[in-house]
Amino acid sequence: MPFPRRRKGASPPLPPIEDSGTIEKETEENKKRREKEEEFRRSKKEKKWSCIDSCCWVVGMVCCTWWFMLFLFNAMPASFPQFVTEAITGPLSDPPGVKLHKEGLKAKHPVVFVPGIVTGGLELWEGHSCADGLFRKRLWGGTFGELYRRPLCWVEHMSLDNETGLDPAGVRVRPVSGLVAADYFAPGYFVWAVLIANLARIGYEEKTMYMAAYDWRIAFQNTEVRDQTLSRMKSNIELMVATNEGNKVVVIPHSMGALYFLHFMKWVEAPAPMGGGGGSDWCAKHIKAIMNIGGPFLGVPKAVSGLFSAEAKDIAVARSVAPSVLDKDVFGLQTLQHVMRMTRTWDTTMSMIPKGGDTIWGNLDWSPEDGYNCTLKKQRSNDTHTAGKNGNGCLDSSGKGAHFGRIISFGKDVAEAPSSTIERMDFRGATKGNNLANATCQDVWTEYHDMGIPGIKAIADYKVYTAGSILDLLHYVAPKMMKRGDAHYSYGIADDLDDPKYNHYKYWSNPLETRLPNAPDIEIFSLYGVGIPTERAYVYKMSAAADCYIPFQIDTMADSSDQCSCLKGGVYNVNGDETVPVLSAGYMCAKGWKGKTRFNPSGMRTFIREYDHAPPANLLEGRGTQSGAHVDIMGNFALIEDVIRVAAGATGEDLGGNRVYSDIFEWSERIDLKL
Repeated sequence: MPFPRRRKGASPPLPPIEDSGTIEKETEENKKRREKEEEFRRSKKEKKWSCIDSCCWVVGMVCCTWWFMLFLFNAMPASFPQFVTEAITGPLSDPPGVKLHKEGLKAKHPVVFVPGIVTGGLELWEGHSCADGLFRKRLWGGTFGELYRRPLCWVEHMSLDNETGLDPAGVRVRPVSGLVAADYFAPGYFVWAVLIANLARIGYEEKTMYMAAYDWRIAFQNTEVRDQTLSRMKSNIELMVATNEGNKVVVIPHSMGALYFLHFMKWVEAPAPMGGGGGSDWCAKHIKAIMNIGGPFLGVPKAVSGLFSAEAKDIAVARSVAPSVLDKDVFGLQTLQHVMRMTRTWDTTMSMIPKGGDTIWGNLDWSPEDGYNCTLKKQRSNDTHTAGKNGNGCLDSSGKGAHFGRIISFGKDVAEAPSSTIERMDFRGATKGNNLANATCQDVWTEYHDMGIPGIKAIADYKVYTAGSILDLLHYVAPKMMKRGDAHYSYGIADDLDDPKYNHYKYWSNPLETRLPNAPDIEIFSLYGVGIPTERAYVYKMSAAADCYIPFQIDTMADSSDQCSCLKGGVYNVNGDETVPVLSAGYMCAKGWKGKTRFNPSGMRTFIREYDHAPPANLLEGRGTQSGAHVDIMGNFALIEDVIRVAAGATGEDLGGNRVYSDIFEWSERIDLKL
């Protein structure tokens, strides 16, 4: 049957007519759909940039930038950084090793490096289940990756037994051996690497350089008891002398390594079993010179603040800016409490408590550095005594000035008040009261939790502490720690060095309670930086009460209007290398050991070489080649040149004798000590 066809040009057939109800229904649905689409578009437009978005963006940008810079660094020629630096700053001077090699200097005396606290690497040999997979991996030094990945496990393994000061059960952490133990503290952050590289330029190699690595956490004598470290140092020095035509070694201790080597010199000559049995002439036969870099011979006030409140200047600023991060339970970590619990098990921290009491460090009304003005720098002096004051005095006719002898003061008003107006209540016999610890403290318990509110208040009521009362304070707040410390260290001044009690090893690292070896041909150098504000005394306040808290903190709001007082951010500063004050680094060579004294009966020659701090001129210089900072000085070209010349055979006189920028000789003369 044929279908009818539409004629060309005819209109299309009309759609079937729907009822009005269906049309209205579809219209409402379309309207609702359009409204929802419009609302969705509007919500996308009005969406705010959240904090999480910002953090993710910043982290992503930092990571991408870092990866890109790392790629460029590895892709560029090795000479490119030097080319850029020279294009900006002009031609660079030759490194000391290159310069002295051109002068014809060659390796002669074997060199022994003695690292200081925290700069030597530590690795895991045995641990708990949380440390699986970390056998012989560095827990200290390197990238510190385990600190970020498993912080509580890291703290557990870096802590020592609170009773013995040795390994806790089931844990063995040991020092890394070889030059790599302390060449770099972390990737890109050198300690000994620059000095080692420059020594290699004149012919030194591993057989003529020895890194005397040790576990810097445990007491000096315990390094021998547990690891036989002192015996290893003795045998290595003997081997190096025997295999280098009898040339004696040049020993280069850094920081706390200076105290450790003082202990070694007494140990090696003392009879067994307490000592190494080398005899009274061992040092004279094996040592040419001791070049101490930044040695804290008389201790550092920084150690007091670290033990008292787990703080130093930088930590105090961070604690005041972000107290919730350091003081409270953030992400399950009470940061400062963990730091305090861990560091109070490290017995070597007690080796740097100030020695000599008020005689050396001053009392409520006097200190050797009285009159020091932080705003002025000294001019260079090559003489034994420094140049004139150059307007450096700050005390007026009424005697107003900074009281550096008050190492801890509770309140700025107490720090500045005349001693006659300070009302003090003795804390020594105070009742400690109820235990503060509770279930929330758990594994962050510290000895403060055994003191109670009355004990804490008694400390603040004493108001001010000098070097003479600091020991009583630490015995009161940390009795377990100080009990271990009393067995290994002493902080006084010997009345009679012939007293047999001074044959005990607890006195060997205190230069004021022991004699240097009978070796008149040995030269002792004190090399350290100056021109950097260095912590000397602190203004404290009570912390706000909280669970698991450290009850005291540096008062960062305490500042002085008197520019001569050197008070800034709750810290009184004096001249030094940012860690060790000039007085501690220089006094023994300036006076205590100078000539024949009861501390230096054979008259070893002493020399002071100060390095005036100059920060890097630009970022391309890295940490600088003229730095006087405590660790950065290890890359100071002038210091490296002095070390290389002595290692190649020069004497202290060949270097030009003393080079002094500070007031160390004047300050030393103010100390009334029987020599």
